[in-house]
Amino acid sequence: GSEAASEQGQEEEAEDRLKEHMDNLLDKSAKTRQAALQSLRLALSSRTLSEFLLERRLTLTDSLEKCLKRGKGEEQALAGTVLTLLCLQMGSGPEGEEAFRSLKPLLVSVLTDSTASPSARQSCATALGMCCYIAAADLE
Repeated sequence: GSEAASEQGQEEEAEDRLKEHMDNLLDKSAKTRQAALQSLRLALSSRTLSEFLLERRLTLTDSLEKCLKRGKGEEQALAGTVLTLLCLQMGSGPEGEEAFRSLKPLLVSVLTDSTASPSARQSCATALGMCCYIAAADLE
């Protein structure tokens, strides 16, 4: 009994940290946003969070959109990576497709922007390819 309660407590603690990282994506400080993106990247690549993300996917995609739009270099690269991981977690269902469809124009925009950093462009290209493979319903 106490082991299950302890596990539940750890789960809630982890979710609280994730919520905090998601809130920090909207911070004015680029450094804070980058740290939040790095933490989200680590969390999304180390465990399955489908349930948690399903409820918050719109908030997260909106925040990633802002990071891609107003961020520079490293922030855009991290946002592209987090988006790829989000698509992987959401899978090929309507939720993953919706997240990809909403951010696809922005990914293409960063990818084709010759003034964007090479790491940001590469990350957006990877996100575009992976998300297209996983979540795009339209075969074209």
